[in-house]
Amino acid sequence: MDIVVAGFLAGLALIVAIGAQNAYVLRQGLARNHVGLVVLVCAVADALLILAGVAGFGEVVRAVPVVLEIFRWVGVVYLLWFAAKSFVSATKTNVLLPSEEEPKSRGAVLATVLALTFLNPHVYLDTVLFLGSLGNQYGEGRWLFAAGAMTGSLVWFSTIGFGARAAAGLMSKPIFWRILDTIIGLVMVTIALMLVTTDLG
Repeated sequence: MDIVVAGFLAGLALIVAIGAQNAYVLRQGLARNHVGLVVLVCAVADALLILAGVAGFGEVVRAVPVVLEIFRWVGVVYLLWFAAKSFVSATKTNVLLPSEEEPKSRGAVLATVLALTFLNPHVYLDTVLFLGSLGNQYGEGRWLFAAGAMTGSLVWFSTIGFGARAAAGLMSKPIFWRILDTIIGLVMVTIALMLVTTDLG
């Protein structure tokens, strides 16, 4: 049980920080737009990456650094594009009630959450490399560590996705969405700059 708790806390420590993925989950939760799908995809993606790390895939990635470099620059371009969209949205937001906001298609939401998840090299650094390294320190107990980390991920994404509905009253205020979209845009730009300057080796 101690190993499971350690994994749970380690997983939460890495994903609680505001990032591109979290910002998108929060926005979809506020808009009540395919929230279950977004939470499921994020949790499953994290689970797969954590399992890959615990299984030793992190060592393979370290041995072929060009893989992270490719993800770095693809991620930078995508994050800057997403940031631009957020800034434009912040200037055009007029109608903000859940029932009036134009819903995104399931396919569009799925494509966006997958891109924000898998095109960000920091996701691999956190889950595959960092959590994988921590988990492997527990030897045979590494799978219990992975189970704890995956549970932490599921709890977090469910909380910000479904819990965002509690803030639905704020959605009637145009300034709220303008501020949120501006913050999301700034987060995306910040992450992109971090990717450019961070040593992924």
